[in-house]
Amino acid sequence: MASKIFVSYKYKDENVYPLRGDLLAEMSYPTTVRTYVDKLEKYFDKTSSTIYKGESDDEDLSLISDDAIWDKLKDRIYDTTVTIVLISPNMKELSRSDKSQWIPWEISYSLKETTRKDRTSRSNAILAVVLPDKNNSYSYFLGYEQCYDGSYKFNFDVVFDILRKNMLNKKISKNCYYGVLNYDEEHSYIKTVKWSEFIREPLKYINIAIDIKSHIDEYNIVKEI
Repeated sequence: MASKIFVSYKYKDENVYPLRGDLLAEMSYPTTVRTYVDKLEKYFDKTSSTIYKGESDDEDLSLISDDAIWDKLKDRIYDTTVTIVLISPNMKELSRSDKSQWIPWEISYSLKETTRKDRTSRSNAILAVVLPDKNNSYSYFLGYEQCYDGSYKFNFDVVFDILRKNMLNKKISKNCYYGVLNYDEEHSYIKTVKWSEFIREPLKYINIAIDIKSHIDEYNIVKEI
């Protein structure tokens, strides 16, 4: 059965590595996170293993109310099984609370079990794909490697609390030599992968996230913002 996928992201964040090879085109239409979503949407359209349920770039929601937008988003997320969160340098507006921004609500709704009529949705598998910054670096979020298993040190300041609380949240853990929590196998419910690795084998990482979801009881899941 094909996986139905919703993508959560900061639309206008331009602090990401250019995807276009044409310098003139890049100057006229700078790469944003939405450019990465367009690339994903084209990939999903070409494979029978995935169905894209997010909004298209030509879909104008600017003239409808926030409540109407949220109703549309809930309808789409309710019908999905996987949520991909694109982490970018400016995804979080530090001057605003998490509750006043869309991404935390989308993640929260993705994790909840919601009943409509006689059908209850289950928590989505969630995959966090870290996009490269302007310098083609991931270090704004993924720090140097620690521990013998190559676990990353995360810079949680750039992401929302609901992401942070569902990472490094496996119930059974142990301390590594450097005093950083180290987990057997997948240490986070929200699997994290660099864009450069993900785009080579998207289905591989989507399936890893789905497998983690099948063991959701092994994680301390936070569903509220």
